[in-house]
Amino acid sequence: MRFELYTEEKDDRPVFITGNFNGWNPKDYNFQLKQTDPSHYFIEIDDQALPEEIDYKFTKGGWENVELDQYGNITPNRKVKKSIGKTSDTIEKWRLNWGPFKEEYYPIAEVISENFYIPQLDRHRKVWALLPYDYHTTDKRYPVLYLQDAQNLFNEGSGFGNWEIDKKLSILAEYGRGDLIIIAIEHGSEERIKEYIFDNDHVANGSEGKKYIRFIADTLKPFVDENYRTKKDRDNTGIGGSSLGALISIYSGFLYPEVYSKLLIFSPSLWVEPNNNFPMMNFRVPFKTKIYLYGGGQEGSKMVKRIHIFEEYLKRWEEKKLFDFEFKTNINPEGTHNEFYWSQEFPRAIEWLFYDNTENPVEVKPQQQSIKN
Repeated sequence: MRFELYTEEKDDRPVFITGNFNGWNPKDYNFQLKQTDPSHYFIEIDDQALPEEIDYKFTKGGWENVELDQYGNITPNRKVKKSIGKTSDTIEKWRLNWGPFKEEYYPIAEVISENFYIPQLDRHRKVWALLPYDYHTTDKRYPVLYLQDAQNLFNEGSGFGNWEIDKKLSILAEYGRGDLIIIAIEHGSEERIKEYIFDNDHVANGSEGKKYIRFIADTLKPFVDENYRTKKDRDNTGIGGSSLGALISIYSGFLYPEVYSKLLIFSPSLWVEPNNNFPMMNFRVPFKTKIYLYGGGQEGSKMVKRIHIFEEYLKRWEEKKLFDFEFKTNINPEGTHNEFYWSQEFPRAIEWLFYDNTENPVEVKPQQQSIKN
């Protein structure tokens, strides 16, 4: 079967075909197209590798770089019968790192408080709520994800860049995956390391992580549940972050499993706990907990190794009936320790943690079609 593609939008990204014949893997080098000139590509696939009814799409190496229509809208899956022998397609536009982003789907960013009091630490902190774009026109209740390091998540971000979660949430909303409230807690600047280290005075003199995780579970969450339309139960509550923010989120999940069922763990600073000596609550019936683990292959020689060792510990704790884990690990061989890669990973993690979907958002029909003349 021969697939031919014409696209005028030129760049140096390779083109792949993906579909129901390769598990919808968007960057499968067995299905990379050959280029005949700047606008024409083709691939010939052995008939034996294809089902009779073929569903497929083209990408430039990932769902964040998938094909779009001429208006930048989601395209439905392409469909063709194998018996046709040859097909020719045209693509008008491509996503680039999940963009373009549609303003009508942007979340509503509200400052909960410029100076939210943290009684456990006797200090104040700025806290944000990112609400679904249609929050004020519905009466729905929403799951909640608590994220650390709000300075690095959206708006202008920090000097390190930011995750652009407002843009990424607009993409998820476009795909019908936007029903989620994010609570973003700014870090304490010079207090950050102390607050994100649980109990290790070798790393942070006077570590305050125990008090900080109590603040989120015992003070902030009740306030959020009282003032926003949330789904309060553990099945609809998650916590996460990157680096030290990921580390303190692991502690939160293990010590408050009755509060959180979902952990978003990006590039965790596991060097602080090389022996994985995480304290955890011991309940008669183990709590089912979903953990999305991400690390970059370029983050230093030990990052990926430590993540895999951590995985092994999760399995051991499962065997001891301490927890019932479901975890997904994604390693980006090109990833470095920075916001750009965490930003790229964020939509994948949200979809897996909150939507139980093995497919990517692009496989879901859009909520509405934009009609343009």
